[in-house]
Amino acid sequence: MELDDQQAAARAWFEALRDRICAEFVAIEREAGSDATFDYLPWDRIDPSGLPGGGGVRGVMKGRVFEKVGVNVSTVGGTFEGDFAKTIHGAAENPQFFATGISLVAHMANPHVPAVHMNCRFLVTTKRWFGGGADLNPSLPIAGDTDEFHATLQAACDAHDASYYPRFKQWADEYFYIPHRQVHRGVGGIFFDHLENGFDADFAFTRAVGEAFLDVYPRIVRRRTNAPFSPADTAAMHAWRGRYAEFNLVYDRGTLFGLKTGGNIDAILMSLPPVATWD
Repeated sequence: MELDDQQAAARAWFEALRDRICAEFVAIEREAGSDATFDYLPWDRIDPSGLPGGGGVRGVMKGRVFEKVGVNVSTVGGTFEGDFAKTIHGAAENPQFFATGISLVAHMANPHVPAVHMNCRFLVTTKRWFGGGADLNPSLPIAGDTDEFHATLQAACDAHDASYYPRFKQWADEYFYIPHRQVHRGVGGIFFDHLENGFDADFAFTRAVGEAFLDVYPRIVRRRTNAPFSPADTAAMHAWRGRYAEFNLVYDRGTLFGLKTGGNIDAILMSLPPVATWD
């Protein structure tokens, strides 16, 4: 795949962010006396046209602090098949597309450490836009952690546009909701899509979101990872993970996008927790 300057810049930054996040998570494992590290699996896809369609790298680590964390990057392109193009911004008339991004989900060993999701992406159809966000998913919410997570994201938003945080927080609250359970997936965060204010401005904001995540989440992990917990706490975490799995399999647009564009199945489903229960 040949990339233009904007596509190449976005891809390079997403991959660099992946490297920095993974290094920080490995450092946390080392602090806990664990030798866990990421297992990286490169993958390629063939477009329905028969031409090379890009690919990515799935990264997964299972350790003492991170029971399972996946950090994926991908850069894909080609042609959307069938009616799926009509569901994608700017692709109804022309199904050709390009997408590059990073996607992260962490499920933690200690129930007092919140699970988390973060995603940033750049898409090109007949339009060009950024999307992404981050949301916290604790099974046992702690108000201080929730407040710090939101405050850090708000600071990143406010530095670019004062309207971003209230808009994107509401969007996250609406998107990360499980209708059949009538519960939110977690304590929220921000979610944005179809950001089209010009490449430089939107790329700068997307980078700020990634930096905010890398700032706040490791701090929360380090604060809570040694907290004592009971079998009842673990049971509550496993039950909450069941809700998380339901959302990702039934409602998550990223899961559908990956499946519809021929992505790597292990990379797409890395978001699923290692252990979950349904009682």
